[in-house]
Amino acid sequence: MRHPRPSDDISLLYRGIVRTLRPVLRGVTRTDWRGLENVPASGGFVVAPNHVSYVDPIILGHFLVDQGRAPRFLAKNALFTTPALGRIMANTGQIPVYRETTRAVDAYAAALVALRAGACVCVLPEGTITKDPQMWPMTGKTGAARLALETGLPLVPVGIWGTQQLMRAYHDKMPHLVPPKRVQVYAGPPVDLTDLADRVVDREVLATATDRLMDAIAAQVSLARGLPVPADRYDPRDDMRRGGRR
Repeated sequence: MRHPRPSDDISLLYRGIVRTLRPVLRGVTRTDWRGLENVPASGGFVVAPNHVSYVDPIILGHFLVDQGRAPRFLAKNALFTTPALGRIMANTGQIPVYRETTRAVDAYAAALVALRAGACVCVLPEGTITKDPQMWPMTGKTGAARLALETGLPLVPVGIWGTQQLMRAYHDKMPHLVPPKRVQVYAGPPVDLTDLADRVVDREVLATATDRLMDAIAAQVSLARGLPVPADRYDPRDDMRRGGRR
């Protein structure tokens, strides 16, 4: 097990949070980490997981810190507006996302800067907790693929499973810590985008790269669950076209 190197530690506060949370998480979870060899030991890379629970970022952070990488998450700006949490988010290098505003591009620019400085940047390509009835990954947004294509850095797909037992989305207001829950984080090999590297990053290229990413994420979720990937991927836009949300 590697521990975060100085180049990965964003601040003393980050190191303090790691020291505090690691023993707590080890007490309330039984971890199954796989694909450790697919997490780059140094240099910038994009990590893209599925999303099944409110606690996914904490568990993914635990996984990455255990591999010696201190992650920076793209997170909604509202998390930065409360005094205590906002200070923690800002001082650990997390990146605010200003959705549907004139500052929406700021997060992308900040992520590029972080990646080129050698950081591990985490992007949730579904944009929200899955609405698929069987909790499989949904269709993805293009941000993670765009970052990888623009920088030429690895795009690592990650499957997360078991976190929904800790805290069920849209139902639980508090996590279920007893008994300890088995949580699985499986990192796959970087998505192969070499054939797209010299092409103009247009809508078609982004769609192709994002489809490959979501296929790779679903493959890791399939390994974790021991079930085949469904033939069709859930698309939340279909609900919008029918005039409602699930």
